Amino acid sequence: MKELAQSSSVIDRSPVKKNGRTLKKKNQTSIFTKIAMTIVLIIIAFPFIWLIISSFKYEKDIISFPPRIFADSYTFENYLKVWSTIPLLDYIKNTVIFAGGVVVTSVFFDSLAGYAFARMNFKGKSVLFYFVLLTMMIPFQVFMIPLFIQINKLGLLDTYAGLIIPKMTSAFGIFMMRSFFVTLPKDLEEAARVDGLNEFKIFLKIMLPLSKPTMLSLAIFTLMNSWNDLLYPLILTSSSKMRTLPAGLALFTGQNISFYGPVMAGTVISMLPLLIIYMFAQKYFVQSTAMSGMKE
Repeated sequence: MKELAQSSSVIDRSPVKKNGRTLKKKNQTSIFTKIAMTIVLIIIAFPFIWLIISSFKYEKDIISFPPRIFADSYTFENYLKVWSTIPLLDYIKNTVIFAGGVVVTSVFFDSLAGYAFARMNFKGKSVLFYFVLLTMMIPFQVFMIPLFIQINKLGLLDTYAGLIIPKMTSAFGIFMMRSFFVTLPKDLEEAARVDGLNEFKIFLKIMLPLSKPTMLSLAIFTLMNSWNDLLYPLILTSSSKMRTLPAGLALFTGQNISFYGPVMAGTVISMLPLLIIYMFAQKYFVQSTAMSGMKE
């Protein structure tokens, strides 16, 4: 009887020990994961923190060696100087018009093209789609001179139209929208055709509302690329009043290379709108990612 009792107690305690070890391993793994994620977050956020803090420093503290994260005193003079030295309001206005126009037109035309490649059958569709994908591999530096010559001959140099029209569609946007439209069930458009809707109304009334998360994700990607673009607006604009924020700040750095504080202040100002938009639109990235995994 004693032997049976001892054996039964061993049998009863062994699962408890295993569960205890498993829980301990899970806790150790979660702690290690949190520490690793915290380290990665600090590494990623450190340049932005350094930029924001340095925008309030005096010039001597910015260029001091060895460099220090925090200074003894801070000032708002950098922000006042960048507003008084360069036409920052004009740069912001030009950037908003350029980036906003590109976002609206690009998302609409990319959605149309993506829907056509995903849901419609026409001759040469595969070849044309592969050609679109091929253009993603060509860097901008290859065709920037022919683009400049073409825009100049059309008389669109140094204009909003000259900045927006070449960016009205993109291969990445077409690929992204096609990838979403492929995942939608065919029953939707078949039911719409039975109700008498043509192809454009099916796209406008059924497919487009369903693609809102993906469209918003594409809009944010396009906005970030257009807002931060330096080389493209620098080539297609010649006057200071038509410069965008990155191009204007780049010229400001070249003209006033010793004034690092105002340059950092201008960079913080140009970065804030994107940061605010991303904070409010972050949930749409999650929705777009979740919906992209759905299949018929």
